[in-house]
Amino acid sequence: MSTRISPMAGKPAPASVLIDVEKLVAAYGSERPDPTVAAQRVSFGTSGHRGSAFDVSFNEWDVLAITQAICDHRRASGISGPLFLGIDTHALSGPACASALEVLAANGVDVVLAAGNAFTPTPAFSHAIAKHNRCGGGTRADGVVVTSSHNPPRDGGFKYNPPHGGPAGQDVTDPNQAAANGCLENALQGVHRMPYALALRATTTHHHDDMGNYVEDLAHVGTGRNEVTAWPSARQRSARS
Repeated sequence: MSTRISPMAGKPAPASVLIDVEKLVAAYGSERPDPTVAAQRVSFGTSGHRGSAFDVSFNEWDVLAITQAICDHRRASGISGPLFLGIDTHALSGPACASALEVLAANGVDVVLAAGNAFTPTPAFSHAIAKHNRCGGGTRADGVVVTSSHNPPRDGGFKYNPPHGGPAGQDVTDPNQAAANGCLENALQGVHRMPYALALRATTTHHHDDMGNYVEDLAHVGTGRNEVTAWPSARQRSARS
C-alpha cells in the first residue's frame, strides 16, 4: 500500500492558501442568505450544517435559524435538561457559538459552555451529554458542537447531538432543517434572541470543564467503578445557591 505525503508537510503554509480571518468573520455577520438559492439554504449533512461565510452558505442568519429550530425541537420532544455547547478551532466557531447562545438564552435553555472558553473535542462533548443522561436526575441533556470537522479553515459547521450523545439521525435533522429554512424564508420571524452580553450573564448560562471531566473519567474505564457525577440538575443548583 502506497502512502501519499503532501509536499507541504512540515513546512509553513504559503500565503496563497491562507485565509483572511478578519474578512471571513465580517462576512459571517454581514452576509444574508437568499433562501431561493439552493446553495444558500440550510442543508444538514452528518447531523449538521456546514459551509463558508465567503459563499453565503454559513453565516449568522443560518445559525440563528438553526438554533431556534433546535429550541423548538427540544420543547416538542420534552428535552428539559442542559444543552452542552462546544466549539472547535475553526475561525467561525467562536462567532457562531455567540450567535447560538443569544438564541438559547432568549429561549430559556440551560446552556453549559466549556470552562475558560476552551475548545471541546467531540468525544469529550458526547461524553458530557451521555454522562448527564446517565446520572442527571431525570432531565435529558443534548448538545450543539460548532465544528466543520475536517473541512478547510474557511468553513464553519453546526452539529446537533440529541440525548444519546452521538450525531443526530434524519428523523431529527430533516424537520430541523425544514424549520430553519422556514425561518430564513420569513426573515427570522419567530426567532427569539437577546444581546450576547446579556446571554453570557444569564442565569441559564453555566460553565463546566468538559475536557477535564472526560480525562478524569478515562481512568475508570474497565475498572467497573462508577464514580462519575453529572452536571447538577436545576433543583440541585438551586439548593446550592
